[in-house]
Amino acid sequence: MLPVAVDAMGGDNAPAEIVTGARRAASELGIPVVLVGRSAEFGDTGGLEVIEASEVIAMDAEPGTSVRRMRDSSLVRAAGAVREGRASAMVSAGNTGAAMASALLRLGRIRGISRPAIAIPVPVPHSTHTTLLDAGANAECRPEWLVEFAQMGCIYARDRFKIERPRVGLLSIGEEAGKGNKFVKDCFELLDRPAWAASSGAEWIGNVEGRDVMTDDVDVVVTDGFTGNVTLKTLEGAMSALLGRLLSAIDTDAQSRRAGELLAGPLDSMVAELHPDSTGGALLLGVKGVCVISHGSSGADAMTNAVRVAAEMVEVKMVEHLLAAAHQQ
Repeated sequence: MLPVAVDAMGGDNAPAEIVTGARRAASELGIPVVLVGRSAEFGDTGGLEVIEASEVIAMDAEPGTSVRRMRDSSLVRAAGAVREGRASAMVSAGNTGAAMASALLRLGRIRGISRPAIAIPVPVPHSTHTTLLDAGANAECRPEWLVEFAQMGCIYARDRFKIERPRVGLLSIGEEAGKGNKFVKDCFELLDRPAWAASSGAEWIGNVEGRDVMTDDVDVVVTDGFTGNVTLKTLEGAMSALLGRLLSAIDTDAQSRRAGELLAGPLDSMVAELHPDSTGGALLLGVKGVCVISHGSSGADAMTNAVRVAAEMVEVKMVEHLLAAAHQQ
């Protein structure tokens, strides 16, 4: 397999943690990796291949302008490596908007897909992840786009989580068909038509609520990018607060610390299961290449998992499946 291009300069912990994670992916998982960025700042690369890039797009930079003007940035070079056939996929923990813009500019949008969407796997205790999209690519959407999101989400859930017939729900404020604002009601009307689900091998289950996202009652949840991003950040914040409170509770006194020692194994497993670093980042669906967008605070573990997911999506030919589905529409 061609190497996975890693934007070594992207993220709050770049380049040290990013390079460390990329090295682990190569040495422990056997995944070929090429680092993109200012090699003089990398430190020990462990012999990984390097693509030089002199510029770095800041986390708070304006995405579109930065991508157009900074053509020698690590993000643009990583996307270019995929387009040129030097890499099989790109991974970045940098500016999310710039990562999207770079992928669109260099890889191109799949014909038949109106807008790409960010798909994020939300952990579900003791079950398969729920795929949430759009998680931030499109703050404002048209109802017909959500049908496309549902179709792409089904392919992603099938390819990554081996769910043969994904159950698809529309995020709303109630389960009843009449709940929600005009946009949600218009989306429901389109998604309630059987043709798209039949062609996608999906099961349309209607409206779902925010409390359903982290349950095994639904496999793919579709919404607009604004609502999806707020939902995602709310879930992350709630899980972080809950885990923090739990850890402080078992360190209250001698008795609780003894109980904590007994529960150390199960608690470690729970933290690993729910921690965002374990998911491997989000997939930008709808572009002609595998693009993994990791959290800005990603450390080495998160980057290793992101490279793993990118390689897995290349191996299962997810983009080819998206292209074939769009062609049939």
